[in-house]
Amino acid sequence: MQALARKPTWFLRSAWPWRSLGYLVSGVLLGAVTGTAYLFLAIGGAALAIVLVGLLAFPAMVLLSMYVARFERWRLRLVDPDPAPDPHRPVPTGTWRERRQWIVARLREPVTWREFGYAMVSCLALWWVDLTIIGVALYMPGLLIGSSVVAAEEEPLLSVPLVVLGLVMLLIAAYPLTAWAGARAAMTRAILVPLDERLGEAVRSRARLVDAFEVERRRIERDLHDGAQQRLVALSLKLGLARLDLAPGSPAATQVAEAHELAKEALDELRELIRGVHPQVLTDRGLPAAVDDLAGRAPVPVHTDLVLPGRLPGPVELAAYFVVAEALTNVARHSGATRAAVRARMREARLVLEVSDDGRGGADPGAGSGLAGLADRVAAVDGALTLTSPAGGPTLIRAELPCG
Repeated sequence: MQALARKPTWFLRSAWPWRSLGYLVSGVLLGAVTGTAYLFLAIGGAALAIVLVGLLAFPAMVLLSMYVARFERWRLRLVDPDPAPDPHRPVPTGTWRERRQWIVARLREPVTWREFGYAMVSCLALWWVDLTIIGVALYMPGLLIGSSVVAAEEEPLLSVPLVVLGLVMLLIAAYPLTAWAGARAAMTRAILVPLDERLGEAVRSRARLVDAFEVERRRIERDLHDGAQQRLVALSLKLGLARLDLAPGSPAATQVAEAHELAKEALDELRELIRGVHPQVLTDRGLPAAVDDLAGRAPVPVHTDLVLPGRLPGPVELAAYFVVAEALTNVARHSGATRAAVRARMREARLVLEVSDDGRGGADPGAGSGLAGLADRVAAVDGALTLTSPAGGPTLIRAELPCG
């Protein structure tokens, strides 16, 4: 805990010892109450098992552990400033039917059973440890201070040293109490807010950011397609018509012809930019057609072999498209290959995409080839990207994308 890293005087004058003591005392009370409730449920369930009503005691114990865990996460704030989020997914509870669905959903969640295991350990062992730590830490200071009261009547001179010694030991006891409270809180957080839940939330957050980014890309593509591209097409047509009205070889005709060529080049560059922002052919016709379009525009011959059962989820198609686009760009720029191939198959609800070439090999993701960005894009849809590129070739890029 951060409090233990401070100077002793600062620590003892802070609220950390009192917060730690409150955390441990509340743990003792929570464990005792939870143990008592579980005991009554177990006894009542055993007594009523003959009429089947008692069989509900065990699910009740499991559901009770959720509220124990909720109180534990709230109690953590005494010694841990970082809030502990509730890992349960939200389920509506308005109607009676929704309440039944809530019970079923909670009993099916792994986090509920993890909380039940923690509640059992807490009521059987942890609160006893808390009570023992408090008792050991405070027994001697309390004994000395209590002895000073007795000594004050028989040996007044002895009472003062006993009080001083008791207070000193009380100050020393603040350290083991706080240390155990910190360890107890760390253990509780590790169980009730496991790392996989926090990583899962990070992954979901990254996926939401990627989705928002793709929505913005589509908006930009639509604005460019419906705005700037249409104006460039109209400009190119008008310049072409103007060339017909001018005398061939005249200075004006030459200038208009140059402007016409520049307009067509700008239109071609804008179309390439639109494809890079978001390919319309992917939205309209799917991944095989979009890959065929990429292969047709590649500077080296590309053989395509995509066997898919139908349209895939949008994020998967987009990630696969950009894997192929970046891979073929690398083939043209860096590999020295004479041919390339793109192959895709579905295997157990996963798209397996492979892009290979017969180039010189030696591809390095850290050399600015765009492979690191592809790995991030694939990871955003919970996929995996592997690269095999020995010196001398060939190079194989393999992406596995879940389609569930």
